[in-house]
Amino acid sequence: MIVLPLYNIQLISRGNMYFQTDVFKSLAGKAVQDEKVIILQNKYYQARNEMTADNFYKIGAVGTLSSISPDGYVTVTVTSRINVEEISINENHEIELNISRRNDEDVLDTNKEAETLAALKNDVRDLSKRFQFSNFVELLLSGISNVEELAASLSYWFKNSNEEMQNILANDSVNKRMALMEQEIVEYVEVTKVTTDANTAREQEYKDLYRESAIKKQMEYLQKELDEMHPENVTDIQRFENKIKDSGMNEDARKEAEKVLNRLKQEGHHSSETGMLYDYLDFVTGLSWKKEETRFIDLPEAEKILDEDHYGLAKVKKRIIQQIAVMNLKRKQSGSILLFVGAPGTGKTSIGKSIAKSLGRKYARVSLGGVRDEADIRGHRRTYIGAMPGRIMDAISKSGVSNPVMVLDEIDKLSQSYNGDPASALLEVLDPEQNNTFTDHYMNVPYDLSDVLFICTANSIDTIPAPLLNRMEVINFTGYTPDEKLKIARKHLLPKSMDAMGINDKQLEVSDDVINTIISDYTREAGVRGLRKRIDSLCRGAAVMIARGEDEPVKITPEQLRTELDMRPVHHDTVPESQKPGVVTGLAWTAVGGKILYIETLFTKGKGGIIITGKLGEVMKESAQIAVSLVKSMYPDKSKLFEENDLHIHVPEGAVPKDGPSAGITMTTAIASLVTGNPVKPTFAMTGEVSLRGVVSAIGGLPEKLMAAERAGVKQVFIPAENEQDLIDVAEEVKNNLEIIPVNTVDEVLAAVGIK
Repeated sequence: MIVLPLYNIQLISRGNMYFQTDVFKSLAGKAVQDEKVIILQNKYYQARNEMTADNFYKIGAVGTLSSISPDGYVTVTVTSRINVEEISINENHEIELNISRRNDEDVLDTNKEAETLAALKNDVRDLSKRFQFSNFVELLLSGISNVEELAASLSYWFKNSNEEMQNILANDSVNKRMALMEQEIVEYVEVTKVTTDANTAREQEYKDLYRESAIKKQMEYLQKELDEMHPENVTDIQRFENKIKDSGMNEDARKEAEKVLNRLKQEGHHSSETGMLYDYLDFVTGLSWKKEETRFIDLPEAEKILDEDHYGLAKVKKRIIQQIAVMNLKRKQSGSILLFVGAPGTGKTSIGKSIAKSLGRKYARVSLGGVRDEADIRGHRRTYIGAMPGRIMDAISKSGVSNPVMVLDEIDKLSQSYNGDPASALLEVLDPEQNNTFTDHYMNVPYDLSDVLFICTANSIDTIPAPLLNRMEVINFTGYTPDEKLKIARKHLLPKSMDAMGINDKQLEVSDDVINTIISDYTREAGVRGLRKRIDSLCRGAAVMIARGEDEPVKITPEQLRTELDMRPVHHDTVPESQKPGVVTGLAWTAVGGKILYIETLFTKGKGGIIITGKLGEVMKESAQIAVSLVKSMYPDKSKLFEENDLHIHVPEGAVPKDGPSAGITMTTAIASLVTGNPVKPTFAMTGEVSLRGVVSAIGGLPEKLMAAERAGVKQVFIPAENEQDLIDVAEEVKNNLEIIPVNTVDEVLAAVGIK
């Protein structure tokens, strides 16, 4: 008798068992057909030379060897179950058994088995139709006569463990074994159906995805062909996809743009958010994200362009040429942030265009006057209705490049409000250490502003916050002299105005006398803005006469200006021939240039009070108090004058606000003149801060003040000795017409004007 140990045993039926076993191959030469076989089931796999008695279940089966094939397949006809009483394995690895027959405890209900078998066969047939071997299954089913055989035939595909198989074999009730086998078959059929349904659905889903992908690729290919044939018919989605791909934007920007584009695809054309999404993509993809190539700049050519576009401004042009030279050497697009400070009309904004032209770069201008909302600089977040980018990124977008020359105009006129502080928002824009990752709230992605050449303009630095001012290099624009204004009018203003009015050189003659008269009598400014307006008025009047058929060239004389300009001559302060004691000529700086002002003092009966009028600021009032105390200490013998009278100090014009410390020396001299009764010549003018020690300290705005003095007919000007180095910025024409006297103390001034 052959003992056949099996690991993956099928369910044992009352029919044939078909299996292949490597164990039997070693016995194939000894075994013969119709020999009895004992089938034992292993708990876990063991090689024959490693088998132990403990690895066998105590219930097995006995049968007859029906057939042996050369490739190792064995057919056993099972006849009954057995109990394994004792197992021993000798040194040759042969298994010896002591067995007994295991009887069933009941008789099978044949009618019920027939019904169950028929139902199970139908289930198996239905299952086989899902596969490609239904004919083979039908042939197999035709040879099966009981449930056990059907279960044994299908058990190869069951997922039962050896222990579960053994539990079925160990059950002594035939009907219960049939029920357990029926349960296994039904469970197998249903699980297989669910699995095949899921696989079929998954396969169908994959097929649909593959089909969709293939269709999309085909559509993209066909659309690309159509786009090349008809570029005007490209859809917005495709246009944005192409622009994102070709834009060269950084990774953060690309991810955000693709995210918004996907939303636009999902929302469709009729969504309320479509317009906002479209505007965002249109703006972001319209920006220049690619770094512009660093190009060499021809210095002589740049100088030529600056000289052609602007007369004078030597200091400014020198600084620009230095900047260009540094850019050439460092191969860097930008450099220091320049702040042009000066009176209106001195060319601060217009020179920005010339700088852009000399650098061969685009020009952009951002007006900051009156801006009081931080969102104007940083942009609005897209959660708000009507959100838009800030002015900085809007200017970048309109310029079409990433490295324009950008003029931030009127930076001193920013203001704060409950909407934030725009000046603080500019800190990131103008800081070279931060602006390479400037993030506009509307864009919500960083943008590199480090290649932008920023130029700021202001009339005064007094209102610019210190942190913002520290990020900029201040370049002062002094006012123009009459001679410079004449050359600017002749070279720039008059030709541009004539061209704008359609007048050629042969139709209008304007002499230098006419221009000088306009400069001296019809303008009062440090710049040339008013001069340009007057010349435009002349050209418009000439255009009327030419349009009426005037054959001869139109000639304008100084006497005609009153009529042609339709205005009275502007009153200019000029020094009188003489002045009574207590009145001294001072110099002041204003937003439109320098001007002269008179400090007037007067004693009136009283009790030693001080009256200050003229709409003076706190600093100027303090200067008046210092001047009074200083004069009292210098003239102790005149103390009764201060005790028995009230001192009235007045600074015309009374309606114009005035402030600053530079009138200190003028007030001191005026009070000293009043106390001593010695008049000061009107042709003397002075400026300087004064201390209680009688020291004259430095002031600002010296070039503008000296030009005002020269224009008013002043001959001698006293300035602080500390400001002597600032004379380099004063035009030679002004210095030649004035006697400029540096002083250190009040005593020097009083001695020079004849009070002491």
